[in-house]
Amino acid sequence: MRVFLPICSGMLMLAASSVSAEYPTAGINPDQRPAGAPTLSWVNHNQTWYQNALTGVSQPYPRSIYFLENQGNWFTPFNHPGMTGPYDIRNWHKN
Repeated sequence: MRVFLPICSGMLMLAASSVSAEYPTAGINPDQRPAGAPTLSWVNHNQTWYQNALTGVSQPYPRSIYFLENQGNWFTPFNHPGMTGPYDIRNWHKN
């Protein structure tokens, strides 16, 4: 048992290092994208997305809401329900 455990852990380390060498590691050159990495060139938000994002905001929409025109597919808390109770000023959590 004393010999078996170090041999198995050594083999596991060798196998893990050979697998990780095939895929580019993030953080080595954070200012550069790997060659052939996919890029988004256009995002299409349909009417349903806008209705959901503008839940609880009345018309005429304030100028500060126009950031939605440039909103990509990344996460923003503006598009998701927040806290319940008295803090739910946009009525996301209706009963």
